[in-house]
Amino acid sequence: VQLQASGGGLVQAGGSLRLSCAASGRTFSRYAMAWFRQAPGKEREFVAAWSGGSTSYADSVKGRFTISRDNAKNTLYLQMRSLKPEDTAIYYCAASTVIASTSNLQTFYNYWGQGTQVTVSS
Repeated sequence: VQLQASGGGLVQAGGSLRLSCAASGRTFSRYAMAWFRQAPGKEREFVAAWSGGSTSYADSVKGRFTISRDNAKNTLYLQMRSLKPEDTAIYYCAASTVIASTSNLQTFYNYWGQGTQVTVSS
């Protein structure tokens, strides 16, 4: 099983980026998938989760980020708008074969991608 994250880059504050996470090896359509991020010197934190059409978001990204999934492509997306310098981090996608509902707990996600760097300049 592999999760391949892509779409990161350098963007100015107020700009947008769309991250993608392509899953291969199995389908996760029945389970939860999520995005986490880790800023320099900080612990990895929850960003957003998707499961069966239900979504959940960290308060810091609500109204700015949108998580979605294309089951046909077995791909998870994170549309990020109105980006702020504090959004700078490595973004990781994660998938679960443990839970079928959204969760912000890393322990429930047993597959992780390699991360993609997002840098927002002020």
